[in-house]
Amino acid sequence: MFTGIDEVDWASLRHRYGSAEDVPGWLRALASADTVERATALDGMHGALHHQGRVYDSTLACVPFLLSLVAREEVPDRGGIVELLVGIGAHSADGDPRAREAVCAGGEVFVRLAGDPDPAVRRAAAGALVHFVTGPAPVLDLLRQRLRAERDDRVLLALTEALALFARRYPAHADAAVDLLAEHSAPPYAPGLRLAALGQLALVAPARLPADLVPTAVRLLRERSAQRARTCEPATDSLVGRIRRLRPSDEEGSRLLRTLHTALGDRVAARGALLGGQLTSPDPMDRCHGVWLAAALLRGWRGDHSGTVRLLGAQLGAQEDWLRDAAVTVLSGLFALAAPAADDLHALVRSRPDLWTHRVERGSPTLGGPLKALVRSGDPRAVPALAHLLAGPAAPVDLGGELTHLGAAAAPLAPMLRQRLARIPPASTTAARFAGPLLTALAAVGDRDAVPEVLRLLSDAPGGPGPRDAVAGQAIAALEALGATAQAIPVLRALLHTRHAAAAAGALWSAQRDPTDVLPVLLRELTQGAPDSRLPAASRLARLGPAARPALPALRRAAARSRPARERVAAACALWRIDADPEPVLPVLRDAWQQDPRTRRRIARCLTEMGPAATPLRHLAEAELAAPRRHSAQPGAGSGQGIPEDEDLLSACREVLAAV
Repeated sequence: MFTGIDEVDWASLRHRYGSAEDVPGWLRALASADTVERATALDGMHGALHHQGRVYDSTLACVPFLLSLVAREEVPDRGGIVELLVGIGAHSADGDPRAREAVCAGGEVFVRLAGDPDPAVRRAAAGALVHFVTGPAPVLDLLRQRLRAERDDRVLLALTEALALFARRYPAHADAAVDLLAEHSAPPYAPGLRLAALGQLALVAPARLPADLVPTAVRLLRERSAQRARTCEPATDSLVGRIRRLRPSDEEGSRLLRTLHTALGDRVAARGALLGGQLTSPDPMDRCHGVWLAAALLRGWRGDHSGTVRLLGAQLGAQEDWLRDAAVTVLSGLFALAAPAADDLHALVRSRPDLWTHRVERGSPTLGGPLKALVRSGDPRAVPALAHLLAGPAAPVDLGGELTHLGAAAAPLAPMLRQRLARIPPASTTAARFAGPLLTALAAVGDRDAVPEVLRLLSDAPGGPGPRDAVAGQAIAALEALGATAQAIPVLRALLHTRHAAAAAGALWSAQRDPTDVLPVLLRELTQGAPDSRLPAASRLARLGPAARPALPALRRAAARSRPARERVAAACALWRIDADPEPVLPVLRDAWQQDPRTRRRIARCLTEMGPAATPLRHLAEAELAAPRRHSAQPGAGSGQGIPEDEDLLSACREVLAAV
């Protein structure tokens, strides 16, 4: 197996971490009798020799030895080595042809491995036949033979995937592979194999799918589950048996339905109907798969998902903790979209006070999943439980930030929020961590009685970055949102020459509505401030309206193409607020809409304010409302485009159409 391994100058070769002199040890360890040693070596090779698809000179030098290892039946765990070879030869990130050529040189090895006694090896070798055996006719014959001979369900699944891969790799010969898939999607084959074939057909030949695809898939899923229940070994009283009861696994079932959902893509209604079958299955594992696939659908695609969400809520009454926890996790990520499940969430919150908080070892408590999901859905029935937690000695650290989703409904909690804020020392190193969520919550409920406590946090506020400076920034934002009172004016004026100048100027405007002190500061921040000050300055100039007319030349320059899209949009919206002239504004908004989807919510709100003057850009809102895909699920969208942001964008676009 290792003939010639010591003749390779490994020290002169490289991998991800540097010199490859440790590679011979990994290769030898792959043949070890020790399970841990083999697993450690394989992990090391994946991380060093093929990290994120990269191929190094040491990777190429390993291939002959890896091929020799997988050819020896006495070597344990060869399936993982075959998977590494497939990754090297077929999934090279930089498209290096040498990697494919090196693995293809051992193509005949994979032909033998397709009939290996070890099913894990046969499973890994199925795709390798398509990637590395020469000629479409021999490959198709091999796949056909293996489908007829194979009895292991997981290997059959891999063979159907290999047929779909063959159809994509050899389009001129795809019909024969599609015929095989269609044949295996119908009786008399087992329900699992039929489901697998349907999923691959949906990927490569959707025209060959049955008209009643969803009912057929649901029926097959239930037949498979019933068959699986009859053949599944009963869990023992051993540790492994208890773990299986607590967290059962059905990886094959998960892959079957995930493939079908992936193939259905933007057919949201069909995917919703399929989820309906999954989430009402008698088998809790099928329902659990449905929960996670529902998360993918709701996070990635727009539409009326209320029926799916109600079925997610129905899982909260499951006897299986792992199924309930999965549903809670998904619902907590849906925010307002979870409203159809609010009754089920409320029932769980009422019946299980022990789930109101979650604490990790040596960590501060956080809101428990069910209560967090109920709060994020905007349901005021969460308020009594939140009040109970606020009255306790250790309220969850994230409670204040989550209250923003309740808005005015959280007003009864304002006195307790103020009391907690009053107990935070401004100079504490943890002040920002604990005060920030409380300030956010008080601003969200509009509690003007909190202004004195907010001002207390600004006493002796420093101007440079640091823990107390973070508190100062959060406190100024709260004052601006609440509407600063006359007693805040001296404190805010003192902050006009700090890094918080733009925010302080905005809060000062809300207190006295006098541009005398505010306008010069905002102009300075717009033209001379740091990059992170320009956008806030433009936004606050917009609030001044016509009183900011002296800033028009600077704002026109800020709206120029050389600035980032978000800065240009803020400047353009300010131009409209101040001058009400659409001519310099509309081109900026049109360009930014296409350039950066993250600007679209701000643009839509500006278009609504413009009313009929925004008619030339009406088509942007119309196209957005017609698009089925969420920006959060698209490459390059950034992490800030989640479900709440996307739903807010859709709402804003509807307002645009009503206004123009």
